[in-house]
Amino acid sequence: MIARNLISTWLLPLKTSDTGEDALKRMDEYKLAHLPIVNNENFLGLISEQDVIDYNNVNEALGNHQLTLKNPYITEHQYIFDALKLAYEFKLSVIPVVDAHEQFLGCITLQSLLSKLAETLSVDSPGAFVILEMSENDYSLTEIANIVESNNSKVLSTFLNTYNNSTLIEVVLKLNTIEIGPILQTFDRFGYSIKASFGNDENEEDLKERFDSLMNYLNI
Repeated sequence: MIARNLISTWLLPLKTSDTGEDALKRMDEYKLAHLPIVNNENFLGLISEQDVIDYNNVNEALGNHQLTLKNPYITEHQYIFDALKLAYEFKLSVIPVVDAHEQFLGCITLQSLLSKLAETLSVDSPGAFVILEMSENDYSLTEIANIVESNNSKVLSTFLNTYNNSTLIEVVLKLNTIEIGPILQTFDRFGYSIKASFGNDENEEDLKERFDSLMNYLNI
């Protein structure tokens, strides 16, 4: 999924002639903490709610404000994970998208980004999550998939999470089944460390807690 296809067309940019008050009103309307500033079609940067507050003059034109986020954008042909990385790095509520000439095309909201990410990772498909922990040298997607498929199931998506200053990794698996007991037993028999899992044996509240933990694993 490329950035151009994720743009939210309803989100209108600010102009340099707009005031801080205009920016705050539109942020409140959109329920966002950032908005792009565009001069004609040229992307100038993002202004944050905090930028407006720190300037301490809501009647001043935005063209006179000091922007703390001048160049956080992705190009139209970059992939969804590039948008996610930028959003995480700068704690953004919107991700500007530009063309090859840095002409503003639109913005991706964090909400739409997470929705598309959920689709990409098959989060909304029925099935269980299994989180394995292992050394980088022991990681073999082929072997992991073979273990799952030997139990008449499939891996819908996988995601790797690394630790700082460690050779250990987490392998997050989304499976197409909630009957994961035999799969967990097979992983255990092959010597895999199962850090977390959830399937059909947990109530709705437990599932929500596990899903929130998964999002933390993915650094979202």
